[in-house]
Amino acid sequence: MSGIYARRIAVLAASAALAATTGLLTAPSAQAAMPTPVSAATARTYLSELTVKAEGSSTGYSRDKFPHWITQSGACNTREVVLKRDGANVTQDSSCAAVSGSWYSEYDGATWTAASDVDIDHMVPLAEAWRSGASAWTTAQRQSYANDLTRPQLIAVTDNVNQAKGDQDPATWLPSRTTYKCTYVRAWVHVKHYYGLSIDSAEKSALQSVLNGC
Repeated sequence: MSGIYARRIAVLAASAALAATTGLLTAPSAQAAMPTPVSAATARTYLSELTVKAEGSSTGYSRDKFPHWITQSGACNTREVVLKRDGANVTQDSSCAAVSGSWYSEYDGATWTAASDVDIDHMVPLAEAWRSGASAWTTAQRQSYANDLTRPQLIAVTDNVNQAKGDQDPATWLPSRTTYKCTYVRAWVHVKHYYGLSIDSAEKSALQSVLNGC
């Protein structure tokens, strides 16, 4: 793994430690959105810098190799932090579970009032990351990736839409909301570039096609 990537992981770990010590009370109020991805122009530049190669094998992949929904602060894990961040008027109980609120799913335009109807999607799915280079990472690096609240990697969406997406890349799956496709591919490229993940040729063509219209 490159020195740059190792430094990035160290920064992620330090940020997580700081969040754990300062607690959620010092965090900014709900953004009701994932972190903003890079601009379309920057995404086009990033896309040109990504390594294009045939997708790797899924052999050895398991979601357990990407420990996710780790504790972020107190009783709150990553899922609950994103539910609070992406929702409106979210109320949490003493266990940090969201007991009320509403969530607008950017992928399909649906609004939900029960947290059980909402999944937290990994923008670049864990299995996709595995096949694109993460199989060579350490478990600690994969954990940082799976719980990344700083990049546009986690977003609250309709559960069955997330399940339909599965581990597909943009060559075979894009959000049904046309107005969100540009944001989606900008986020996808942002995450892949940050983590040094590769793309396959069909994936690159799909990303280019959407970005050209952004």
